[in-house]
Amino acid sequence: MDSLGWSEAVEGLRRENEALAEINARLAAEKLGLEQENVRLKEALEKAQERIDELERTAARQAAPFRRREALKVAEPKRPGRPTGHRGVRRERPRYVDQVVEAPLTACPHCGGAVQDRAPLTQYIEELPPVRPIVTRLTTWKGVCPQCGEVHSTHPLQVSQAQGAAGVHLGPRAIAWATLLNKQFGIPMRKTCSILARGFGLKLSAGGLAQMLHRVADKLLPQYEALRERVRNSAANYMDETSWYVGDPHWVLWVCTAPQYTLYHVDPSHGGPVAEKLLGPDYAGALVTDCHGAYRRLKCPQHKCIAHHLRALHKARGKNPTEDSPYLDAWKRLWQEVIELHRQRETLGADTFAQRRAALEATWDELLERPLTLAGDRYFLGRMRNTGSHHFGCLYHDVETTNNRAERAIRPAVIARKVSCGNRTQRGASTWQILVSLATTAQQCGREFFEELTTTIPLMQLVPAG
Repeated sequence: MDSLGWSEAVEGLRRENEALAEINARLAAEKLGLEQENVRLKEALEKAQERIDELERTAARQAAPFRRREALKVAEPKRPGRPTGHRGVRRERPRYVDQVVEAPLTACPHCGGAVQDRAPLTQYIEELPPVRPIVTRLTTWKGVCPQCGEVHSTHPLQVSQAQGAAGVHLGPRAIAWATLLNKQFGIPMRKTCSILARGFGLKLSAGGLAQMLHRVADKLLPQYEALRERVRNSAANYMDETSWYVGDPHWVLWVCTAPQYTLYHVDPSHGGPVAEKLLGPDYAGALVTDCHGAYRRLKCPQHKCIAHHLRALHKARGKNPTEDSPYLDAWKRLWQEVIELHRQRETLGADTFAQRRAALEATWDELLERPLTLAGDRYFLGRMRNTGSHHFGCLYHDVETTNNRAERAIRPAVIARKVSCGNRTQRGASTWQILVSLATTAQQCGREFFEELTTTIPLMQLVPAG
């Protein structure tokens, strides 16, 4: 082969080698990309699996027992509409009409022909008007009295005497609405400000709202103190407590309630002196509580919640080797008979009621004296002995068998705690307890807290300064 042939062969091999090198480089790049994609997919799969595990744990932790039981059943879908026997609900006809609008029918809307046998069809449409704040420029005067010194004129619309940068105020109705939104309806501060701005055209910062609520609470403090005296003079009270947050999570929210009122009190203590402070040292009414030890020091007649006893009884069964326990069954029958006798109190004669109550007392004494060996039985016996002389309080005093009334009263506060985490300062806690107590009490009594606020907030209701 001549030199020309060798050159062509070498050139051909070189080009082939370059082509193979390019293919190799491309394949290497593809391999690297696939390896990176594989790593990314593995990481995504691991994150997805972790998320699935977390959701499964959350579902298992949050699902209520009755929901889990229902999930195992194939239940028929609930029939839509109101249950049988319940009274229907519909919008009432308005008591006044602001404007009358008529859509006449002079001809057929389809063919234009004449229409016969016409009859009116009446509807009422209730609509929200566009809201624009009413702005009042109020001028008051100041002067000097030779006898009294500097004096000011005032007006019923005033809520403050501040001037200058603080000279733009909200009126009594606006303040009342802000108070209701935040304290009675439980809407957070910033969302309350957003509602006032979007729905009413009133601009207010969260800090300004907080300061305004403090001033409202200060003006309502006498009503709160009167409510406290009402609690101390009541024939029966239902009391409960829960954890609260006032800058730190070691505070306690107490509630005293009855059908006609509810009093909230935030305190750093979880002990009996707080209950004694709320009821007063000489409280003579009946008190219904759970079995918290803070109430033992109180000298007033008491009744311990039977629902708590039954829950403790269920817990005691879990401490035994088997759930079968004739001793615990006897306690359950006793408490069921107490509830039934309490239910029949108004229909039974006084002598019959006293005889049946005495029989239950005898059963109580007999159960306390039984020799026991099972751990769950001894646990429940200790709980019953701790109730002292308050075991059948509902059969001696005009109170309910459970403390559910207090638990219902404290439930809205628990929801508020979840939303806002309680209060940041003691001043905020004081404002909260005053306004929420009075709002809840007004609702229980069928009164409008809004109207009470509008008559309390104006400056003329205050004692003039100086």
